[in-house]
Amino acid sequence: MKKIVLLTLISVSLVSCVSSKMFNEIEGNYAQLKVDHSVLEKENSELLIRYDSLRYHYGDLMTQFEQIEMELDRSKKSYETLEDSYKALEQNSNDALQESIEQNRSLLDEIQLKESELSAERSDLDSLQTELASRIERVDELERVIANKEALLSKLKSSLSKALLSFDGKGLTVEQRNGKVYVSMENKLLFKSGSWAVGSEGKQAIKQLAMVLEQNKDISVLIEGHTDDDPYIGDSKLSGNWDLSVKRATAIVSLLLQNKGVMPENITAAGKGEYSPLVPNSSADNRSKNRRIEVILAPKLDEIGKLLQDLD
Repeated sequence: MKKIVLLTLISVSLVSCVSSKMFNEIEGNYAQLKVDHSVLEKENSELLIRYDSLRYHYGDLMTQFEQIEMELDRSKKSYETLEDSYKALEQNSNDALQESIEQNRSLLDEIQLKESELSAERSDLDSLQTELASRIERVDELERVIANKEALLSKLKSSLSKALLSFDGKGLTVEQRNGKVYVSMENKLLFKSGSWAVGSEGKQAIKQLAMVLEQNKDISVLIEGHTDDDPYIGDSKLSGNWDLSVKRATAIVSLLLQNKGVMPENITAAGKGEYSPLVPNSSADNRSKNRRIEVILAPKLDEIGKLLQDLD
C-alpha cells in the first residue's frame, strides 16, 4: 500500500505542470466564454432591431400587396373591357386585334411577376423569423447555463464556509471571485516549517473540504502550493521552494483522495513556489500570508462549450 501511495505521489508530481497548463487553458476559455456571451447579447439586440425593421417592412409589403390586388381587380375589369373591344375590333382590323392581344398578355405577365416577387419576400421574412427565434432560444439556454454555474458556485462557497467555520481566524479563508471559489489555507494551519507533512488540525480541515467536494462532482479542483521568498534550507532531497510547494500541493491531494467520493480526475496539483505572492514579502506577517495552499474550485465548462458550438 505504501508503494502505491508513493507511486501516486510521483505520478501527480510529474503531471502537475501539464495539468496546470490545462487549467490555465480552461480558465482562459471561461473568460473568453464570458466575452463571447457579451458579443452574443449584442448580436441578439441587433437581430431584434432587424426583426422589428422587417416587421415594419412586412406591413408595407402587405399594403403593397393589397394595392396590387386592387390593381389586379382593375386589370381584370380592363381585361374584360379589352375583350369586348377585341370582339369589336375583330370585325374591323386584324392589326388592332393583335395589338389588343399583346396588351392583355403584357398586363397579365406584369401581374404574375408582382405576385411572384411578393411571395419571395414573404418566404424570406418567414425564414428570418425562424432563424431569429432559434438563435434567441439558444442564447436563452446559454444564459440559463451560466446563471446555473454562478448559482452552483454561490452554493459551493456557502457549503465550504459552513464546513470550515471552525477554522475561521486560523489562517483559512473562503472567497468567491472571477467565476471561481478560492479556499486559502496558510501553512501555519497545515505544515511545520520546511515540511510537507500535514498536521492533525490541517488534516481535519482537508477532511471537511473533501466532504464538500464529494457532494459536488461537477467541479474542477486546482490545488496550488505557495511559499515565501526565503531560500529553502531544509531536506537536501528538495531542490528549493518550488519543489517544496509541489510536495505540499500533492500532500493535500493525497489527503483529499482518502475520501473515496472525491473524483481524482477532477483534481490538478501545482507548485507556484514564491512566484505568486499575495502581498510583498516585506515582513514576517506578510511572509506568513504568502506561505499557503490555495484550493481553487471552478465549474466544468463542457455544457457551455457545446452551446457556443451550436451558435456558430
